[in-house]
Amino acid sequence: MGTLSESTGTAWDRLRRLPVWLAPALLTLAVTLTGLGSAQLWRDELATWSAAGRSPGDLTRLAGTIDAATGPYYLLMHVWTAVAGDATVALRLPAALAMTVAAGLLAVLGALLVDRRAGLFAGLLFAVLPGTSRYGQEARPYALATMLAVLATLLLVTALRRPSWARWAGYAAAVAALGLVHLVALTLLAAHALVVLVAWWRGAVAAGIATPADRAPERDRRIWRWVVAVVPGVLLVGPLLFKARTQQSRQLNWVTLARLDDLAALPGGVAQSSVVGGLLVGIAALGAARLGRRALLPVSAVLLPVLLLFAAGTAVPLWVPRYLVFVVPFACLLAGTALAAVAAPSALAVVVLAGLLGLPDQAALRRTHEWPRTAPVDYAGAARVIADGQRPGDGVVYSPRHSWLFLDLGIEYHLGDPPRDVLVTEDEVRRGDLWAAECPQPAQCLADTKRVWLVVAGRHAEPLAAVPDAKGDALRADFAVAQVWQRPGLTVALLTDRPGR
Repeated sequence: MGTLSESTGTAWDRLRRLPVWLAPALLTLAVTLTGLGSAQLWRDELATWSAAGRSPGDLTRLAGTIDAATGPYYLLMHVWTAVAGDATVALRLPAALAMTVAAGLLAVLGALLVDRRAGLFAGLLFAVLPGTSRYGQEARPYALATMLAVLATLLLVTALRRPSWARWAGYAAAVAALGLVHLVALTLLAAHALVVLVAWWRGAVAAGIATPADRAPERDRRIWRWVVAVVPGVLLVGPLLFKARTQQSRQLNWVTLARLDDLAALPGGVAQSSVVGGLLVGIAALGAARLGRRALLPVSAVLLPVLLLFAAGTAVPLWVPRYLVFVVPFACLLAGTALAAVAAPSALAVVVLAGLLGLPDQAALRRTHEWPRTAPVDYAGAARVIADGQRPGDGVVYSPRHSWLFLDLGIEYHLGDPPRDVLVTEDEVRRGDLWAAECPQPAQCLADTKRVWLVVAGRHAEPLAAVPDAKGDALRADFAVAQVWQRPGLTVALLTDRPGR
């Protein structure tokens, strides 16, 4: 036992000599890069792929039609894919790097607000959460928003403790970037405003961002500096917010009004594991109790965005748990504070426990990003079926077309040279949309096609019967099913024209 304690102590001493951000950042990078390309792109990522391949002008038209809130992220990904390509790993790499930076910044923030041990354990705990892997392996803006939320908060603390125009300018830039990447993340400003008001009224010590031992904890009456720093960002995202508001009914038509039980499910949703999410909340509560008034910033950074989005979600369908991923680092900061109160081996054991409890979810999300995990959509498998049997002159038809499954995008992504989409009259790029327009008279558009690949959502023994309306009538009248393949979440059928057609 003595030898084990000595070796643990030696390892801890070595860890203490490293920069506080290094271990959390390296661990997060290792975890998020593991299996980065294992799961297929899921529906939201397919939207990212579609948008990233469009010109800035086409992206502007897309923002005017749908998904304005994600427009700046799409533009960023357009630039990124022009350099790195659009392979699955390339599309997801910015998210993995963003989560890595977020972990390092969280450790620095924890060291600044509490102490080095709290920052280190906060960063390590954040690294092993399944949610960190989930959103660090997704070509969507949530990882970037998480990184910018931590960065903006860190810059706010430094600006309040050592006010200067350079620090406030950095904070202003971080807030503007945060709003452009993820509008909902601007609810974090409510927590920032609360801390700024307390610091203005009673000083940095009362606001929990400094201790009496700090060099300059006196009150700073220049609250207008924060207002000046925030206004440019708010003005910059204002047009996006206005446009996104008009698109809400189309963009979030699958979301229902928020209910109280949604709050109980939130920890599991953002942590991507109910067990790990519950563990995180419990430890964070202990950390908040230990911090006392110094918990003002991290507690408000967790609670106020949640409560604001929930309140809005009770009146307008807005409640989507993943929109609140950016609050997770602040919960980890509170949990890291609780872990810092015990011996280092015990704290590290809790971090390892959290990692082990999340292993089933870690493995599942590397199989598929769909939810539930037991219902994957095998776009790649369907594309292979078509590729193996495709002939010149073949056509392809999708059902349903206007679906969030994005059947056409999924097949096109995995099939370099897909058959002609015979029913398309105007593709999604020309429409400035995520969906193409189909021929209003399918029978006429199918007239010159002899073989059709039919891709239908779900598993169907009789795929033609699953196609509704005029499209289904035209296919059933002129084609017969030659062969059927079933893949998870999809059915592929080869249709050949009827004799005498």
